[in-house]
Amino acid sequence: MTGRSKVRIAHLSGPTATIQNTPPLVTSNKARARHGLPARADADGRPMKFDALRAQRLAAPVRVYVEQFSAHPLEADAAELYGSPDGYLGTDGAFSKERRDDSDKAVYEIELSPEDGLYPLPYMALQADGSAWEEEMAVPGGAEEKARQGFFPDGSRSFEEIDRLSIEGAGTASAISSRAEVDFYRVMPPGGFKTGLPAALRTDVGSGDIAPEKRGRHFNGYRPYHLASAPRRPSLAKITNDAQAIAGSGKYDGLIWTQGSPQLEETVYWFNLLIDTTLPICGNAAQRPHGQMSADGPQNIVDSIAFVQSGIWKDAAGRNRCGTVVVQEQQYFAAREVTKVDARPGGYRATGGHGGILGQTSHTGQTALMYLPAYKHTYLSDVNISKLPSSNRAVRRTNGTLELVDITVKDRDGKLTEEAIPSVSIIKDGSYLDEEYDSVSDDAEDLIALIEYKLSLGRLTGFVAEGLVPYGRLPSSLRDRLVVKAAFSGIPTVRVGRGAPEGFADRFPFTLAGSNLTAIKARLALMACLMKFGALPIATDPANPTDAEKAATTAALEQYQAVFDSH
Repeated sequence: MTGRSKVRIAHLSGPTATIQNTPPLVTSNKARARHGLPARADADGRPMKFDALRAQRLAAPVRVYVEQFSAHPLEADAAELYGSPDGYLGTDGAFSKERRDDSDKAVYEIELSPEDGLYPLPYMALQADGSAWEEEMAVPGGAEEKARQGFFPDGSRSFEEIDRLSIEGAGTASAISSRAEVDFYRVMPPGGFKTGLPAALRTDVGSGDIAPEKRGRHFNGYRPYHLASAPRRPSLAKITNDAQAIAGSGKYDGLIWTQGSPQLEETVYWFNLLIDTTLPICGNAAQRPHGQMSADGPQNIVDSIAFVQSGIWKDAAGRNRCGTVVVQEQQYFAAREVTKVDARPGGYRATGGHGGILGQTSHTGQTALMYLPAYKHTYLSDVNISKLPSSNRAVRRTNGTLELVDITVKDRDGKLTEEAIPSVSIIKDGSYLDEEYDSVSDDAEDLIALIEYKLSLGRLTGFVAEGLVPYGRLPSSLRDRLVVKAAFSGIPTVRVGRGAPEGFADRFPFTLAGSNLTAIKARLALMACLMKFGALPIATDPANPTDAEKAATTAALEQYQAVFDSH
């Protein structure tokens, strides 16, 4: 589509997404008064002046009367510009088309219907034992069965509330439906159906036929805090397969992925590497929950839709030239560079020191693209899912002997398998590690144990070494030697500078240089490379490789390095 026509959007619901979370549903003082419960009090011990109004549905039509000139303090100041009210309401509550008494209030008569959508209303629910709700938990700090969920099970409710209740600068609503038609997919959602997935949702891509859904496996949220969970390594296969299927369905003009604000930067870069599509993929997050004061999520979502609708992402052939982007606070961040630096609106930055912000949505809603990524992405990526082999080889230690074992990367349908998702760990050290002046004796037992653990898995494995800026060398010479030994055991290590380096890591023998990537981005690139190229060659004695074995390892690493230099 071109111009300002409506676009078809697929929303992919991701884990721990504040953008799909709400503040706790707290029982209103209206409900407490009705049931004889103590009022929720302010700091002085007096009942709070106002109840929080929460979006809810009417069960039946209702007629209400709204006082004229009550929408703004200066409406009455321009009374001569206004038409007549619908009628008047007397002190007896009776409505009349004509004023009957000087005390009658001029009013507008409104018929509210369930079909109108959500309305902000006091929250009237109580707990099963008759007490008031104060937080997500029925019992503070209690077990799973005592927990409510503030996270939505997919994006449909948050999008509906944005469309119904959010007001744009021109004073209108329908910010989403006026621009797009949206389908919702529960790829790896933040909220789940613990009593079983409704039948209506079981036909969605990736939804399965699950009853009940389990926290930590089928959905992941961070509240209640003591029950928080995050997606496990194997879930990345499902996320990839679902995103690829949706992008390749031919039904959409673009995709929107929502996730927790600290983790969003990882998944969008993974999509940048793995998803083979010419469509735009936008990532959105929020620093404040949906419906909270000054929530930033609604505008981020609307800006993503406007970005897709604008078509500025297209090249001359209509393909996406921007790669995956994160749309936050009116800016378009390239997936490779974006990182979260603080939990506040504006808390995203571009790492690497050489750009990373591609454009913006102006304060008047205009979309502008200023720069394009020079690195490969999505359909151009050398490690996207279409270019991965069906199988590869991993290293495993069995009875003290290293051997190569087959790993199924993609099944017969071309879907990524869970066993293919590599196990890559980040290691880092500071300075002043050697315990004595006259010996190199720093504590490296943890890394030795971690290498042995990796070798026991029979899985694609690797390391990211976050070292000195920008070089990537670990301050510990012993640990530096250990990662080289790991290379001759089949395990590659990529070096990056610590923090958010602006310079480019150096190339050292038998390890990889991670460019100016952060450690978490280098980890994802290494995972993609492992699936594409498999484990490194194994030396007969990893502590003392032959010249031929060194040459073989160096040649294998060149394939990896080409990806780090261009993605």
